[in-house]
Amino acid sequence: MAGNSTEAGRSVTNKITSILMTFTEGSEHSLTEIAQLAGLPISTAHRLTAELAAWRLLERTVDGRYRAGLALRTMGSGDSSAPALRERAPCVLDDLARVTKCRVRLGVLQELEVAYIEKQPGPRPVSGFMPAATLPIHPTALGRALLAFAPASLVEMTILRGLRAFTPYTVTAPDRFRRALAIVRLTRVAATRFELEATTCAVAVPVFGAGGEVLAAIELTVPDLGRELQPVMAALTIAARSLSRELVGGRVSDSAGTGAARGVYATVLPPSQRSSAEPQPAVG
Repeated sequence: MAGNSTEAGRSVTNKITSILMTFTEGSEHSLTEIAQLAGLPISTAHRLTAELAAWRLLERTVDGRYRAGLALRTMGSGDSSAPALRERAPCVLDDLARVTKCRVRLGVLQELEVAYIEKQPGPRPVSGFMPAATLPIHPTALGRALLAFAPASLVEMTILRGLRAFTPYTVTAPDRFRRALAIVRLTRVAATRFELEATTCAVAVPVFGAGGEVLAAIELTVPDLGRELQPVMAALTIAARSLSRELVGGRVSDSAGTGAARGVYATVLPPSQRSSAEPQPAVG
């Protein structure tokens, strides 16, 4: 009985090995090609390939083909360092867009702008970082989530450059802008109401690296923060923490602790608490 079990185990191991061996040269294969190269029935190849993909030993591309996953590529290169942001971020954005049905962006500071990639709801893949794909810092939740943890000199340079009004709701007063960043530092959540686009709101959270350094930020675009902030907040926070954990090799700094989302609703002030001297901007 034990011998039969061992023999069956070896058989499965051999089949899995034969599948993995088809990716030794870093190529991509369709399911049919995997079955042919591994010498397996297509039903067996389908079952085992799905299990390998679930373990992230294989990855499925946008067009439905398979390639070696991150773990295999890392072992093959002899590089045991944490995965790069450019490599892992698209996977996180793809999952987050599918769960929330919202436009998702990930951004990094690039001088006085935000370089970003994005995933729109639907089948289109995540965009890549491009020189022309930048956003202003001050009217975006993405920019504020980054700038709030940047050196004070960068904050002052942003203010000196001018806080341009993109809509009547854009925060343009330096004191209000500094207060908005202070709220982000306290809550680790940035939210903007109609400040860049007159029809959309956004909420963003930072992605922390080792030692509390902010490496990036993830942003969700929603039509109305009042109704839609709470449903998406948990998914957004989990996505940011998951990416943080991957980028630092499984360790998340205390700066990104479990209290990261506390006070989120304080970043969206009700109309009664806004100044009547300015056109009711959001301050978070």
